[in-house]
Amino acid sequence: MKALSKKSILLLILLITFTIQAQIQTDTIIETRVFELGEVFINSQSTKSNITALELQQYNKTDVAQSLNILPSIVINLTGSRNESAVFLRGFDIRSVPIYADGIPIYVPYDGYVDLARFTSADLSKIEVSKGYSSILYGPNAMGGTINMISTKPESAFELKTKMGLLSGDGFNNFVSIGTKQNKFYLQGVFSQFDKQFMPLSTYFDPNQNETDEKRDNSYRNDRKFTAKIGYTPNEKDAYTLSYIKQNGEKGNPIYLGNDPNIRLRYWQWPYWKKESLYFISKTQILPKTYVKSRFFIDHFKNKLTAFDNAQYNSQTKPSSFTSYYHDQTYGAHIETGTDFEKHVLKSSLQFKRDNHRQNNEGKKQEKMEDVLYSFGVEDIFTGLKDFKFIVGASYNYRNSLHADNANIINTDGSFASFPTNSNASFNAQFFTQYTVNQNFNLDFTTSYKTRFATMKDRYSYRSGTSLANPNLDSEAALNFELGSTLLIKSKFQLIPELFYSHIFNTIQLIDNVQDGLSQVQNTGKSQFYGGDISLSYQATPTLTTLLNYTFIQRKNLTNPNLLFTDVPENHLFAAIDWKPYKPIQLNLNTEYSSKRNSTSYGTQTAAYFVFNTQASYQFKNGLRLETGINNIFDKYYSITEGFPEQGRNYYGSLYYNFNTK
Repeated sequence: MKALSKKSILLLILLITFTIQAQIQTDTIIETRVFELGEVFINSQSTKSNITALELQQYNKTDVAQSLNILPSIVINLTGSRNESAVFLRGFDIRSVPIYADGIPIYVPYDGYVDLARFTSADLSKIEVSKGYSSILYGPNAMGGTINMISTKPESAFELKTKMGLLSGDGFNNFVSIGTKQNKFYLQGVFSQFDKQFMPLSTYFDPNQNETDEKRDNSYRNDRKFTAKIGYTPNEKDAYTLSYIKQNGEKGNPIYLGNDPNIRLRYWQWPYWKKESLYFISKTQILPKTYVKSRFFIDHFKNKLTAFDNAQYNSQTKPSSFTSYYHDQTYGAHIETGTDFEKHVLKSSLQFKRDNHRQNNEGKKQEKMEDVLYSFGVEDIFTGLKDFKFIVGASYNYRNSLHADNANIINTDGSFASFPTNSNASFNAQFFTQYTVNQNFNLDFTTSYKTRFATMKDRYSYRSGTSLANPNLDSEAALNFELGSTLLIKSKFQLIPELFYSHIFNTIQLIDNVQDGLSQVQNTGKSQFYGGDISLSYQATPTLTTLLNYTFIQRKNLTNPNLLFTDVPENHLFAAIDWKPYKPIQLNLNTEYSSKRNSTSYGTQTAAYFVFNTQASYQFKNGLRLETGINNIFDKYYSITEGFPEQGRNYYGSLYYNFNTK
């Protein structure tokens, strides 16, 4: 910690020096410029929920998982057994709600998941969530919606943004962003780091033999992220950008502290978690009313998981111990066209994606799996009727297995046998209509039929010898309905209520005892998700704003009612008050409520909780901004996943600096 303190002091001196010497500078935090090429437009903002960079700062949301948790219909999910952060959108996990970076899919090919805690938010202009209607242009697997992380781009001849932050748990959270925008070119680089040596537990935690104090063992995390972008804009309608993202992370996995005898203690660590992406995005106006937009990308993912025998993390002698390696590569292309007619905007999309997965335990032969995905979609936005808007979309998606090793069968030459090749096709369709009563009130309705392909893990995993593989799994599907409205009263009060219903069929489920005590993943399930959410904001005075986001959801397994859905509470609420009592001072108080939720399919639950957080900031006239805050003010002892307690009361402080020349 001494070394970290010296670095922090040095950075503080540099920031103050910049402040004293700067001749042209800003007095306030700059509104972050959105990288428009990273957006997926469907000409209807009512189908999306956004979190802006200013809100990320206002609520001290340092990674994508935490950021999404403030929106209605979304709850954070912490997979305690792997120390991973993900989210559920109206009951659908991220296998059915793909994650994109500037429209580029970033999920891990093998199981469709990605640890959202690894994605720091310093380089983001906003996070865009599509719920009821998610554009066909995104591509396959968007059965429950989409999440698109949209990056920033420079807006000035020279701009520098920096942050230095310290936090409980011997942690720090820093970033630096440097960019320039010239006549037809722009260039930007962002580096961020988030390190934490341990997670502080609540003082209400009772130490035991597995956790002897309030410093959560093996809860460290270290993340580095570097992004670079170079863009060329020859005119107002054409743009060409090359982007690069490199992420390095490592983390521990705190052990289970609950009372469920079915859960085995895991002494796991990830010495590295690496992701590297290169993508090119362009938009060209080929005719006065016709454009072509292209995305080309290649993505590499590597990680190492080490499973130990003991809490000292120095022995691997038991059969349950291993060292596992993943090495994945994904590359693909996406071509989008759009033509603006008098009353229509007609768009089409053609996508290709190839996924390559490699895995092996140390000293073992590497297993290889390869899939290829194709998608063709069309979307029409019709505005020919007064006060009405219609959006109709349809797509055809096709998955083909190119190769998959079957590690349970060894050929005479020592090579793995291969699973039989398999393929799956699916059709998706959706319809959105909006009726504008007046400029302050509208109604909208969405219906869609959408699918998700079975992942490599769904089809090929033997689950450590407890299950049979099933290469010929079909895609699962959902019939979704949403009724919503937006009401604005005197530009101060905004109300957005929504009702939703999803009927899921052909569900991919693990079925027990299909053969000699072995389970198997099959297409047998039917289920339904339904509920409603409401978003309410009120500008009480020019200096006082309130916000409330609430979601109610019921999930029922129609095929097997005894098999419970996990990780999503029936009730979830986020509320906040933002007050500026004096121009440079801003105060924020926010709270999250979650009702009880299942952590296992057989009924283990976590209790309901209320958690309160606060932040205070002071904006100096020289471009500096000081922020400090307390999370979990009342030191609540609570868990999102049973047996894996969350942080107790914890503190942070940050110093921002913004400088730009026009």
